[in-house]
Amino acid sequence: MSEPLRSLISRWREDPGGTYRSWFLWEERLKNFRSIRRGLATVVEEIEKGTFGNVYKGSSLETVVGSVSEQRQIFKGADHAFLWKPKLRIPDIYESPENQRAFGRFLSACACCGDGEGLVAAIRALDERKIKGLGPAAANLLYFLHPTLMPPFNTAIVNGYNALTGAKVKLGKWEEYLAMREGVLRLNATHRELLSNDLGAVGGLLFDIGSGRYAPPPGEEDVEARAAWEADLAKVRTEAAGARKAREAAEAEDLTHTEVQGWLRDLGAALGYDVWVAANDRGRRCGTGLLGDGCLAELPSVVATAPGGEAVRLIDVLWLEKGRAAVAAAFEVEHTTSIYSGIVRLLDLALGAPGSATRGLFLVAPDRREEDVWQQLARPAFRRVADLDVRYLPYGELERHREAMGRFGQGLKAVQAVARRLHP
Repeated sequence: MSEPLRSLISRWREDPGGTYRSWFLWEERLKNFRSIRRGLATVVEEIEKGTFGNVYKGSSLETVVGSVSEQRQIFKGADHAFLWKPKLRIPDIYESPENQRAFGRFLSACACCGDGEGLVAAIRALDERKIKGLGPAAANLLYFLHPTLMPPFNTAIVNGYNALTGAKVKLGKWEEYLAMREGVLRLNATHRELLSNDLGAVGGLLFDIGSGRYAPPPGEEDVEARAAWEADLAKVRTEAAGARKAREAAEAEDLTHTEVQGWLRDLGAALGYDVWVAANDRGRRCGTGLLGDGCLAELPSVVATAPGGEAVRLIDVLWLEKGRAAVAAAFEVEHTTSIYSGIVRLLDLALGAPGSATRGLFLVAPDRREEDVWQQLARPAFRRVADLDVRYLPYGELERHREAMGRFGQGLKAVQAVARRLHP
């Protein structure tokens, strides 16, 4: 099966509608890793302090799992396993304090592990408690902690793995997940040059097979089936036009995101600030040049090395006092991505970097997303947001007033005037 499978993987990598191009190579994907990890740390901290509570809705766990489920099609529905089902009393980590603490210890142990053996040991320790309703769907959280060690897990991925390997992995049991993990690691090692060290790639391949986008290669002895399979594989390529349009639409959304970053970059420079653009966005095309043109090449060390400094480097735009290591304002542009991830990065800055002016924290989003912003900011998990005066800056207000602010504005007053407070 090796050569046919290599052919399938190669064509899958070129498919604009497949998970490789639409999700795995999606630039926003990597930003969410740090935010989700930070969110899981908050969950663990609240469980340890006894402040997590006994409900899912509005909790820090709902926030972080919701962010996972927004990771495009491969993780759609990832939050279902954690939703409280009152008739079944599952998953039993809300009503049982002991089970909740065991779940917290599991997440903490996995976050601290540096190898696969430690992760497997943590899984087995959790599995021994037989917590009702808490199964290997939690592996999706582990993927964001250790993407090179733990593959994602859902029905389509299991179906794809079984179809490709002839295995009979079932949902719902950790031992089944661990058995599948061994096979996925072997499969990934065999075809690593076409996949990645990040197991999200092979997970995406299995997802597309399991969801029916691609059929697995038939056995070599079945000539007719092999010919039909190759014809089906070729058909997928001819149907790529519609998927390509969808990808172009997604790229257009990314372009809008970049355009707004460019507005903020130019406005900050006009107001006399040094400007930092997110480290992974600096090379994007913007106007006739690059987004990072005229911006700081490095963050001041006191900011970069502060707690949460790695996340701060990914904040979309920072304004710093001219020639000083002091952040005057921070802007997270949330065009289509989860509002949650932007809030977490702003909190990392406000609570970690010394000398940061908390009066200048802004979520910049389309006017149509205003309700999304308020819903996220009102979550109990973000109760510190109101104290830090994080504000919502709509695209429309920024577009209408940015030129006047740049010509006649002074400091942050003009920006604050058009931004909206959480508690007016």
